[in-house]
Amino acid sequence: MKWTDQPNGILLQRSFLFGITGIILGTLSIFNSKFLIVQAPMGPLNGVSLALQLVALSLAVLVLRKKKIPQPDKEKAQKMVVVLGASLLFFILSI
Repeated sequence: MKWTDQPNGILLQRSFLFGITGIILGTLSIFNSKFLIVQAPMGPLNGVSLALQLVALSLAVLVLRKKKIPQPDKEKAQKMVVVLGASLLFFILSI
């Protein structure tokens, strides 16, 4: 089954899970860079974090681009796009 055939609720739920995972990984990377908890390169962790946030953002935009969506789903997707866009910009600029 294609992702475009999924219901809006499932897509928004996956978008949230990918987004929050990406934000947590990015935060861990920043904390490790500042406090040197683990002596490991943070480049791959940053890459995975940004990739997860991009996937989450694209899922939220996919919901917005559907033809007839209910108003609550549209509002959730719009809020998700704003939050994920801001977090993606923050983590890109913090690298």
